[in-house]
Amino acid sequence: MKKRALIMNDLDNVVTVLEDVKKGETICFKVAGSNRTVKAIQSIARGHKIAIKTIERGEKVIKYGVPVGYAMTHIGVGEHVHVHNTASLRTEGVK
Repeated sequence: MKKRALIMNDLDNVVTVLEDVKKGETICFKVAGSNRTVKAIQSIARGHKIAIKTIERGEKVIKYGVPVGYAMTHIGVGEHVHVHNTASLRTEGVK
C-alpha cells in the first residue's frame, strides 16, 4: 500500500509523511510537478520526516527550502529524519 507525504519546497531533501508508515512501505510525493516515491527503511510516525536524498554527516537538512538542522550521522534515502540523527540549527548554532 502506498502512503502519502508532503514536500514543502522543491529544494528539500526530506518530506513529511501524512500517515503512519511501516518499514518497507512506499511513500508517494510530488516534487517539481513530478510524482516520486521512496521506500521507508524503518517505521515512521505521521508528521515526521523521511529522507528523499542521501544526507551525509554534517550536511544540512532542508525543509521549506531552508536549513532546519544538520545530520549527526549518515542518513540514507528512506530513513527516518528526527532527533536521533539530526541536530537543530536553532539550539546548536548555525554550522
